[in-house]
Amino acid sequence: MLSTPLFEKRQLDVSILRLDKIHPLISGNKWFKLRFHIDEAKKQGKKKILTFGGAWSNHILATAAACKLYNLFAIGIIRGEKAAALSPTLIQAKELGMQLVFTSREEYKKKMIPNELNDEDCYIVNEGGFGARGTEGASSILAHCKKNEYNHICCAVGTGTMMAGLIISAVPGTKVTGISVLKNNTELQDQVTTLLPAKMENYEIIHEYHFGGYAKHKPELLAFMNSFYRQTSVPTDFVYTGKLCFAVNDLAEKNFFPPESRILVIHSGGLQGNQSLNKGTLIF
Repeated sequence: MLSTPLFEKRQLDVSILRLDKIHPLISGNKWFKLRFHIDEAKKQGKKKILTFGGAWSNHILATAAACKLYNLFAIGIIRGEKAAALSPTLIQAKELGMQLVFTSREEYKKKMIPNELNDEDCYIVNEGGFGARGTEGASSILAHCKKNEYNHICCAVGTGTMMAGLIISAVPGTKVTGISVLKNNTELQDQVTTLLPAKMENYEIIHEYHFGGYAKHKPELLAFMNSFYRQTSVPTDFVYTGKLCFAVNDLAEKNFFPPESRILVIHSGGLQGNQSLNKGTLIF
């Protein structure tokens, strides 16, 4: 239960599902979006998993950790040229045994895979676990709470995979609200729609809380994250969950949620991204 003066004032019952506590590295929604990919790779007898991500990608780190755990070789196609110093995320992924392959942003956008890497032993996972199996895994997230107790579910949205899973598994009458963390991501609605088994109308995507774009932040967001931690003892990250919680707070202030709404906020993990901030920026 998240008890803050604002939520009490607006008569909102707000809870948070701490998926970040599942595993220190295969954190949050990443495990759910990977689990059936790993099962399928094993079923097909594949020995490698190849996937895509940026220098601070939670998905890259989670894939590296999951592959080590399940005795699979991990390959990460990394967006952008190799920097002089690797990010802590990529350092950890490499230490876990992942082969890092850097590519230009143009080649990355086309998801080009070098021929020597794409062999018969290789199982390919889309960026962020996007696709049917990632959605299927994400649809099991709500099994970890009493989902019938909520009439609103709020989540951060990157590829839309987790949101699609939540939409599918939400009980009738529950609205899923997604907070897009990318600027001008006009394709997001279509991406979510392609993952749904049928036309569904129990959701909404809000685009006003990106703070400049993916992995971008402003002083207002960082100040909120510290304030939110003081009030709730819940740590957030500036890429996903900080923006999500800021949005929920702001929407509550604007009476987006009717009084006596029962709201579930999905904490999707990803706290390692905060390592890119200057020491002392956050109080947690």
